[in-house]
Amino acid sequence: MRKILCLIAAGVLSSAALFAQDKIAPAKPGASYGAPTSAGNAIKMPELETKLKTDSVYSGKVEGTVVEVCKKKGCFMKVTRADGDPVMVRFKDYGFFMPQNIVGKTVVMSGVASVKETSVERLKHYAEDAGKSKEEIGKITEPKTDIVFMADGVVVVK
Repeated sequence: MRKILCLIAAGVLSSAALFAQDKIAPAKPGASYGAPTSAGNAIKMPELETKLKTDSVYSGKVEGTVVEVCKKKGCFMKVTRADGDPVMVRFKDYGFFMPQNIVGKTVVMSGVASVKETSVERLKHYAEDAGKSKEEIGKITEPKTDIVFMADGVVVVK
């Protein structure tokens, strides 16, 4: 009986994940996700990189262009940097998600940026959620130290 209930619960949760994108408002200028935030006083990504060379944490707003979003349910996104290596953006307490059409949009994120090491296991999980091929996932063999951003709010600028 316990196994049957676990299977039913897993099925319900899987179905909810499949339809989660239907409830997310499409990305268009002015659309906001998570905690209310505005575009004012945001720094650009190169300035964030400079700040994190001297400070371990930055709290505030950062503007950037979205280059990738989690294909499963929008549970993370990546924002471009000058060197081409994107910054991973996750959402505080998984309290909100991003629509699939946010790729290519300029956004302002409010939250906390820091430099952290991401484990191989977590990197593979992100790659899987992003729809990467098994070959691409298999090439992930070392942890990565990089900027991560924990957003509590995101607003689409353009």
